[in-house]
Amino acid sequence: MDRTSVDSHPAAAASSRRTTGSGVVFGVGLAAFVDETVFHQLLHWHHFYDRSTPAAGLVSDGVFHAFGWFAVVAALFLLVDVGRRGVLRWRRWIGALLLGAGGFQLYDGVIQHKLMRLHQIRYHVDVVPYDIAWNVAAVVMIIIGGVVLVHSSRRAGHARA
Repeated sequence: MDRTSVDSHPAAAASSRRTTGSGVVFGVGLAAFVDETVFHQLLHWHHFYDRSTPAAGLVSDGVFHAFGWFAVVAALFLLVDVGRRGVLRWRRWIGALLLGAGGFQLYDGVIQHKLMRLHQIRYHVDVVPYDIAWNVAAVVMIIIGGVVLVHSSRRAGHARA
């Protein structure tokens, strides 16, 4: 449930930015966690860095996993801070989470897969359907997250009026 009192609080703008920032960083960390767990560890489709030895790939996976974990922990500290101040707006946070997860996934699919060629989603198959599904899912998350954020901001504006 959104707290409409956020708009009457003197630090509303800063708290709104912290809520959004926490959600985005949590979304990035969550997307990294899902990518690492599902595609790297469970399915063995690729490593974070596949242009070297399998040992280097495992080390790169560990660094990537640590990045995702630290992002989630940092986001949760921000979330607790906003909650402690009594100005947490869950809809805003969820929209930001979707924006962060989708942004990370689109960055991964375009920059890391295609431009930097660190790895592909899969090897020894036609990768086009995987690329399309990966990037379309990212864009859908970004759009939904953006709509939720805009709607959240409009609701806050109406609550002030």
